[in-house]
Amino acid sequence: MRIGLFAIAAMAPLDGLVAQARLARDAGLDSVFFGNTTSWDALMTAALAGREVPDIEVGTAIVPTYPRHPLALAGQALTAQAIAGGRFTLGIGPSHPPVIEGAYGISYERPARHVREYLTALRPLLRGEDVDYHGETLTAVGTVDAPGATPPPVVVSALGPAMLRIAGELADGTVTTWTGADAIADHIVPAITKAADDAGRPAPRVLAGTVVALTTDPDGVRRELAEKFGPASDFPAYRAVLGRQGLSGVHETVIAGDEEAVARQLRRFADAGATDLLISPYGDPARILELAASLR
Repeated sequence: MRIGLFAIAAMAPLDGLVAQARLARDAGLDSVFFGNTTSWDALMTAALAGREVPDIEVGTAIVPTYPRHPLALAGQALTAQAIAGGRFTLGIGPSHPPVIEGAYGISYERPARHVREYLTALRPLLRGEDVDYHGETLTAVGTVDAPGATPPPVVVSALGPAMLRIAGELADGTVTTWTGADAIADHIVPAITKAADDAGRPAPRVLAGTVVALTTDPDGVRRELAEKFGPASDFPAYRAVLGRQGLSGVHETVIAGDEEAVARQLRRFADAGATDLLISPYGDPARILELAASLR
């Protein structure tokens, strides 16, 4: 199982985000993936980190699809791939209704259909092919000419059955969040693997994101994170995956405890079939990443 760092492309100065990628590389991790908010652009941040920090995979987890047309995103992704020297992975997803409808004013109707049509247009564009696609949710006509650029792998934020089926059929894998090892083993891996097998595609990557804290007070950490991230528990996609796990809030998925307890819980993701573990440190990043790297 590969282990990487997950960082939000926000708050810190841009050079600070590059420093986080350097910290991950120096700790011996395999990758750094950036989440997108209304701050620094995650895709451009990943490209910069890939240029400045060699020998580590960079990617997005995720870039929302609704605000970016496939033609626009294909050009950006190929540019990032070239800047990062071929070490870029594009993570995309539909995001959530409060973001897409509340912030952007775009309808969130039929997100699974939207993602299927988006990937149908995006993948050939990334290969430099001419596209003339007219779907129910989008139209894409044109090509992206990026001489020398190679198509980046594409992973999709997929948690439910419909999205996992789409990710297995049309993408290279999935990236999850607020999902424990049991759900990875019992739900995520079987669903996306079957979809990929049925479509004649290679075994998919499963990038499992998790918050990790080294602490003597794990319950206290979870209370803090419940206050910080509590509203996310009401997002429909997260509420559904929490329900599958018998949980009520995203804070219950946090891995917290001493080094032995944290290491034991992290190893369970490898046993569950995750190909990658993306760690979001809460507390001392250097100490947490060193522990994670020791498990590789």
